[in-house]
Amino acid sequence: MSASRPLEDDIVRDFKVNLSYGEYLHLDEVLGAQHPVSVPEHHDELLFVIQHQTSELWLKLIIHELRRVLSHLTKDELKPALKGLARVKHIQRTLTDQWSVLATLTPTEYAQFRSFLGTSSGFQSYQYRAVEFLLGNKDRHMLQIFDDQPAARELLEELLGTPSVYDEFLHLLARQGHPVPVEILQRDVTEPWEYRADLVPVLTAIYEQAEQHWEAYEACEELVDLEENFQLWRFRHLKTVERTIGFKRGTGGSSGVSFLKAALDLTFFPELYAVRTEIGVPR
Repeated sequence: MSASRPLEDDIVRDFKVNLSYGEYLHLDEVLGAQHPVSVPEHHDELLFVIQHQTSELWLKLIIHELRRVLSHLTKDELKPALKGLARVKHIQRTLTDQWSVLATLTPTEYAQFRSFLGTSSGFQSYQYRAVEFLLGNKDRHMLQIFDDQPAARELLEELLGTPSVYDEFLHLLARQGHPVPVEILQRDVTEPWEYRADLVPVLTAIYEQAEQHWEAYEACEELVDLEENFQLWRFRHLKTVERTIGFKRGTGGSSGVSFLKAALDLTFFPELYAVRTEIGVPR
């Protein structure tokens, strides 16, 4: 047994012409993007910065994937749309697991650099808002938070006026012959989704005839997985904040834990949960 291995002859060593790993990934820029602001610099602030930067990178990928999902749905390409949703689900699990790393930051450690964060807050993440918009939780009042970030506001304005993943899925179902109410298909997509009781029988029929409508049935379950993962992420966020700062106000001005708890009541696809109550009930 040996603790080392010789380099194979064909391994590339000259990068004056060849593209290197670091150049391809722009690692100098990525690894140079961490700038703790505490004075003197606190050891644990780097963890805090990297946690949030990596979360933003994953959110960027979720947005990228959900926009492709939308494109597939508009073209009635349900199978590749499902593939995209499956990828998003795996990204969500990674985001949720990341909270366990931040949870190693004790209240005493965080308190030593929290004041240096000023009014910066994860609440101001425009990419998080973009994901919510893509999934149907739209709020035009959020736009004003990004008045000083023209590119961010432009993205959110675009997504505010774009049908959500759920909207496009329901349009696809209608094109397949499912009796989705016309009022839903013609709704104002800039408004947040509100529960529609008249949609529940349509989705219930898909569930009760799953073999006949297998892809639509599978898509419904993928969306439920997506929402459940989102709620798990919210819950882990809440518990990490609670164990780190207790019931202090958020740096961005929110009430903190109580504000995060309210988010647990938000839902993207309420009818897909209402279906569970209807299945198996004699009618």
